[in-house]
Amino acid sequence: MDRREFAAVLPTLIAALSGKANAADTSLPIVQSGIFSPGPPKPGAVPKRASRAYTKGMLKAGNIQLEIHETTQEVGAPHEPVETHLHSEIWLVQSGTVALTTNGVTRKMVAGDVGICVAGDKHYVQNAGDTPATYFVVTVGPPE
Repeated sequence: MDRREFAAVLPTLIAALSGKANAADTSLPIVQSGIFSPGPPKPGAVPKRASRAYTKGMLKAGNIQLEIHETTQEVGAPHEPVETHLHSEIWLVQSGTVALTTNGVTRKMVAGDVGICVAGDKHYVQNAGDTPATYFVVTVGPPE
């Protein structure tokens, strides 16, 4: 899936995955329609991992936060901590092989695959190949 195809399905994904929360978060900007370019790479909290932010803010419809970033994991990068969130997460693999573990079940994804973890499920993502793995992450749901 390329960026144009993703842009076409994003509104449907947001509607399908968004949960409703109580009050709007006024500390984040409202996301406007447009084009978002990546920021500079930033090292992650986990070694051998770096991310580039695209956007983070609130959607106009209710208390829904949208955040998009791109992550590259080097070969042998340890996986992130097992987490749960109030928001749902979507991974779009650009290159390499990634293992997505949700609620103890591991599934491999390759370039072009999309993985989803719904809010509340335990999960982590790890490079499962012999080359660097790059993927986009889209989070949708109430702010945390």
